[in-house]
Amino acid sequence: MKTNIKTGLIHIENHKKNQTEYKVSKSYKEILFQHLFTLFNGINLFLAIIVFFTGSQRNMLFMGTVTLNTIIGLVQEIRSKHKLDRLSILNQTKIQVLRNSKIQWIGLEDIVVDDILILKTGIQIPCDGIVVEGNIECDESILTGESISILKNVKDSVYAGSIVTSGMAKMQVLKVAEDMYVFSIIKDAKRYKRYPSQLRDSLNFIIKWCTYILCPLGTILFVVQYNLFGYTQAVLSTVAAVVGMIPEGLVFLTSVALSIGAQKMARANVLVQELYCLETLARVDTLCLDKTGTLTKGNLKVIKIDSQMDVIPILQDMMYALPDDNATAKAIREYVGDNHFKEAIKVLPFSSERKYSQVIFSDGDYKLGAYEFIVNEIDETVKDKIFSYTSKGYRVLVLYSNEVLAYICIQDELKEDVKEILSYFKEQGVMIKVISGDDTNTVRSICEQANLNGLSFDMRQSKNIPNEISQYSFFGRVAPEQKKEMIASLKQQGHIVAMIGDGVNDIMALKEADCSISMGSGSEACKNIASLILLNNQFSSLPELLKQGRCVINNIQKSASLFLVKNIFSMGLAILALLIIKEYPFKPIQLTLISALSTGIPSFVLTLEPNENRIEGNFLKNVVSKAIPGAFCVILSVLGCFFYRQFIEMTNEQYSTICTILAGCNALFVLKGVCKPFTKIRQLLIGSMSVCFLFSILFFPSFFYLVPLQWDHILYILISVCLMPVVLKILSNICSRIAGF
Repeated sequence: MKTNIKTGLIHIENHKKNQTEYKVSKSYKEILFQHLFTLFNGINLFLAIIVFFTGSQRNMLFMGTVTLNTIIGLVQEIRSKHKLDRLSILNQTKIQVLRNSKIQWIGLEDIVVDDILILKTGIQIPCDGIVVEGNIECDESILTGESISILKNVKDSVYAGSIVTSGMAKMQVLKVAEDMYVFSIIKDAKRYKRYPSQLRDSLNFIIKWCTYILCPLGTILFVVQYNLFGYTQAVLSTVAAVVGMIPEGLVFLTSVALSIGAQKMARANVLVQELYCLETLARVDTLCLDKTGTLTKGNLKVIKIDSQMDVIPILQDMMYALPDDNATAKAIREYVGDNHFKEAIKVLPFSSERKYSQVIFSDGDYKLGAYEFIVNEIDETVKDKIFSYTSKGYRVLVLYSNEVLAYICIQDELKEDVKEILSYFKEQGVMIKVISGDDTNTVRSICEQANLNGLSFDMRQSKNIPNEISQYSFFGRVAPEQKKEMIASLKQQGHIVAMIGDGVNDIMALKEADCSISMGSGSEACKNIASLILLNNQFSSLPELLKQGRCVINNIQKSASLFLVKNIFSMGLAILALLIIKEYPFKPIQLTLISALSTGIPSFVLTLEPNENRIEGNFLKNVVSKAIPGAFCVILSVLGCFFYRQFIEMTNEQYSTICTILAGCNALFVLKGVCKPFTKIRQLLIGSMSVCFLFSILFFPSFFYLVPLQWDHILYILISVCLMPVVLKILSNICSRIAGF
């Protein structure tokens, strides 16, 4: 051994550091690479170069939009990174280490080989090593898959990723960083769980199919247009079609909206460790809560000790011998004082599975914990006595040595705002389940104080968890494995589940939940795997979290339909150009004008709007069903104009001008539909975009390749514009029926 166990005397500079911590946010290099080197940026750049050599540089204006989108995305994500990194530093996992005769707190990345770490309940062991003093129980499920506590005594090996479920010990570090046995496992299991996300899956689906369609369709269109109209016209038509088919703005919008949501939460001291959990949170219909530290303040206080004898000296000796550092142990120590009389022969720390601790002295064997778990046969008299206290909301521990020596009544007060917060969730249609390891009567009493209604159930009597989780609302004496099974059962029943916890016994349930939320005062292991951390234990932030999640997804859903209108009609028109109309009706700069005024600017405004409506339905189905009417209306307008020119004299430039005006008007009608119900901001948005479109076609026609029209052309436009709302409504009704709305 290179380290003195008593003093922790080592030369740090000669030892390898544990520099393997994974950051919550992306690095600057990752952000830059993600925003600059994308498939669609590459396609846009390639198209811009081709357009440049045609001599029609104004048609490269779409690159201005692409560049602006990229810059805004970079700035926004870097701002979010700064905020998240500051919060991460404040909340950075630290551990106690014995160095040079002093106990100090250090970051996990500062641990070196031969350090002496102090392990306590709730810590996730950060390195491989051996126990050199004391004993602990560890959950090694990350290694073995078995969620059982394993006792570790002196000279026993402990491994990174294991969670200390009880006890206290000193550990000598033997392996750090990539040398650790579970290096690759920890990398996957820390906090990068792939949370379910309709939004992410839908975006991936859209990007995949757009890519599949874009390349072959663009190539075929270029060949056909080149044979018909020559190189320059073929390039401009193909570029216009391909730019219209690229859903780049949708990806960019989603990234910005999620980053803004995370930044807003950061201002409220909520650390977002998984961006897509914002969507999951917005869709949550079941909220599972632990009782202590979540509904209650977690500041336990011994109210009274009911005993026929003086048990204070016994409790003093027990609390001196026990390494337990949980809230219950602290409350008892505060009540009984710190005198010490006898040395312990054997110590068994408290664990959430065992639900009692044990100390053996030379003159007796004492157990402290839940009565039902200490004895084999229940004494009804004792049970009634305990019930008289638990029905008042007290947690009751018994001191036992062949018989019950004392009843220790502990109280934990409700948080001040619990009633209002839980009422809000009930009003929002969110089902609430309280899952606790405490006595069932205590849990029920606390829930009644919080104005929660429902039936309670003792999980020691559990026979069918899926049925029980459906029938009951409050659960007592829940084992950690049962918590996990209960969450899994709710998910199997089609619920989207959020779990809030702060203790070691909540870890498995948090991992299982769709959205996991940890209190800032929770165990380090608990915070490591949570998707959201309430840094200041602010239970009152939950409604705001739900609202923010709903706001992000609702606004992305609204804006996404605007983007997809352009993508769908561009694909449709490209196909029609191959089959019927021959000439693609738009030039790149004309689509840039339509996109900017009907999609680009409005999407940013809508993304920043408050929108707390409950999320319903499938994201992809919602978005596509709302985009198809607008896209098909443009296609019908172009087809109508194509057939109209068969009977009326019309140049190619006039044809393109009519199609551009009709597509712009249609896009503004779609924007109007998306903005319902109207607010002052939305009305101002529609009005300003309409004025900008009119101003562009009246005062800068040549810039956008628009030419003067004859009176019959203008009459056709007016009739078509008047019919557009009717056509949009008919198409919307058809899509609604097909989509099942």
